Amino acid sequence: MYYYLVWVRSNRYHGHEPLTYANAQKIDTGSVVQVELQKELVMGFVSGPTSQPKFKTKPISRVYDLPPLPASLIKLMQWLQVYYPAPLGLLTQQLIPSNLPEKQLAKIAEEFTEPDLSKLPKLTAEQTTALEAMQTFDSYLLHGITGSGKTRLYIELTAESLANGQSAIILTPEISLTTQLANNFRKIFGNRVIIMHSQQAPSERQHAWLSALKAKQPVIVIGPRSALFSPVPKLGLIILDEAHEAAYKQEQAPQYQSGRVAAYLSKLARAKLILGSATPSVSDYYLAEQKHKPIINLLSLAQPNNHPASEIVVVDRKQHDLFNRSSLLSQPLIDAMEGALKRKEQSLLYLNRRGTARLVMCENCGWQANCPHCDLPLTYHGDNHSLRCHSCDHRETSPSNCPVCSKPSILFKTAGTKAVVEEAQRLFPSARVARFDTDNLKADRFEQHYDSAHAGDIDILVGTQLLAKGLDLPRLSTLGIVLADTSMYIPDFSAQERTYQLISQVLGRIGRGHVAGRAIIQTYHPDHPVITAALAADYQTFYATELASRQQFLFPPFCYLLKITVRRASSKTAESTAESIKHTIEQAGFRVRVEGPAPCFYEHFQNKYQWQLVIKAVDRSELLKIIDQLPANCSYDIDPMDLL
Repeated sequence: MYYYLVWVRSNRYHGHEPLTYANAQKIDTGSVVQVELQKELVMGFVSGPTSQPKFKTKPISRVYDLPPLPASLIKLMQWLQVYYPAPLGLLTQQLIPSNLPEKQLAKIAEEFTEPDLSKLPKLTAEQTTALEAMQTFDSYLLHGITGSGKTRLYIELTAESLANGQSAIILTPEISLTTQLANNFRKIFGNRVIIMHSQQAPSERQHAWLSALKAKQPVIVIGPRSALFSPVPKLGLIILDEAHEAAYKQEQAPQYQSGRVAAYLSKLARAKLILGSATPSVSDYYLAEQKHKPIINLLSLAQPNNHPASEIVVVDRKQHDLFNRSSLLSQPLIDAMEGALKRKEQSLLYLNRRGTARLVMCENCGWQANCPHCDLPLTYHGDNHSLRCHSCDHRETSPSNCPVCSKPSILFKTAGTKAVVEEAQRLFPSARVARFDTDNLKADRFEQHYDSAHAGDIDILVGTQLLAKGLDLPRLSTLGIVLADTSMYIPDFSAQERTYQLISQVLGRIGRGHVAGRAIIQTYHPDHPVITAALAADYQTFYATELASRQQFLFPPFCYLLKITVRRASSKTAESTAESIKHTIEQAGFRVRVEGPAPCFYEHFQNKYQWQLVIKAVDRSELLKIIDQLPANCSYDIDPMDLL
């Protein structure tokens, strides 16, 4: 009898050590197996052999006739368990599916077509120089303006990897961006391209996972952060497109940051790592400078642009005479949209707020519609006349009269994307208008309508940051940022950076060489340094200012962060518990700075009160020691993207 350590895929296993099972025959490390756990059969994988234990062991129920998982992935999981502590049952979920039906196992691996690069546009001199510069080191920061042809370089690097007999993983921050990227790659690499993401049907995801594992030739996996754990053969290239995006941070355990995991995986697999972005994160840029990693710049448009530079018009929201036809859209923006419609071009209206109105209140007595569970303002959705909490999803019918004073004086303020759609339809009744945000049902999501948007079958696109990233729409000429200030004054260290990135990214949707671009930026603060830097595409000025601020107040990249959250039935109990945890940490003598406790940004959430501590450390291992000693009745987030 042989004995093996097995990582089990189960929410019910909260331990931090692999379990021991027995098997009559020898099996390879990395083998995918099925084992019994608490009288239930669950999936797992073998992390290695072990000696016979003193306790009675259960047999491995099934060893799947599959290639073993790559050794680099198993080592990655062992590192992940230490770097982002989480129960082993949750960690294993990142790596293998919940089940593998016989129907999927019986499918024969596809024969791959050879890559065809003949249809690609010729590399520009700047792209050629960039490729030549990416031949010495193992990781690169690719800082390319929007439209500079980063995807063209990704394809070239992928072809190079395949020629060396190695696979590639290309990550996108959002599922909605996978369609465009996959289409670009499939034109060149055919059925070698495998899409993997969480919104696929279980059978699709199982098939994609098995296709990667069983492939006898190099493959290309495209998807969001979860695709990083794909079992591809001989990994040679990892690319994070839009590497600055907060979506690369997983909010549930294990709370990993994809960039850090990708960096470690690239080291294990000896693969090349590319972090691509038009607006690199302050931390990534600083670390690249400090570690002397190459920063490759692309400063020119890849596509010949016979049009003048995009015209940018800044509209001061305080100039009320410019909003006489609409309270949401200024006259310069309306004029630009009318021109685009006449030329059969597209317009994009960007507002990073969902719903119809974000504030529902009584003009007579001041009553405000708040969530009964979270004390947050309820958002009004005019399409179904309902109020919704975007934190806990509480829903109720919108009142016609004030529930306090009974007066019919309900006001709907602070517009969201649904209100923008209604306004666009009122002003342009013959235009084809479509909204894309996270309120969309599955059939209405952007990835389902990408081809229509790309072909110009939608005249006016309305959306949140989902539309700000990575899209190349040939007919898009007019951009309206309905309110550029939405994220600027959020009380968080990341607010200025997010504002700069979002404005820069959404501006990059126009002026890409297809048609002349025109942007109308509506803001209450036209002279704010972050807005002026974003409009001028002046990353270096923004970076220097933001870096100095981070250093002054000790925020990343000058420290590591740990956010500890306490949830209790009363605010007083939450505060006292947080105070007790702070006292314990300070008494233990850890080399950290403890800030707080303070109420969370969402203090009353799902009928609980939340208080938090923020721990700062120059040595990250100090934070791991604190995590190891935390009581079970509090939660934590290590390396958070924000402190909200």
